[in-house]
Amino acid sequence: MGYRKLGRTSAQRKALLRDLATDLIIHERIETTEARAKELRSVVDKMITLGKRGDLHARRQAAAFIRNEIADAENGTDALHKLFSDVAPRYEERQGGYTRIMKVGPRRGDGAPVVVIELV
Repeated sequence: MGYRKLGRTSAQRKALLRDLATDLIIHERIETTEARAKELRSVVDKMITLGKRGDLHARRQAAAFIRNEIADAENGTDALHKLFSDVAPRYEERQGGYTRIMKVGPRRGDGAPVVVIELV
């Protein structure tokens, strides 16, 4: 079947998934539509797997995808640092399935199914 196009061009879709992945790593829980969350799940699993590898090549591969935003203003920790130092070590013994999707209900404006995706 492939993947969901989410009604966007490939460049817009890649930018959307990059932003959602960065936000999920920073906040560890975000609210979005069901289709976006299901696509985001595979992207975030790959980023956490890179974080578990932890070598320089994995760090550069993750840096090429994740937007380098400051997650914690007082500590100056960015999303990439949080991925490799906080998030990935949590799942050292886990073999995948790092995210959980919980249905919230329909969105008020257009009725799109809204879910909460979070790190397990």
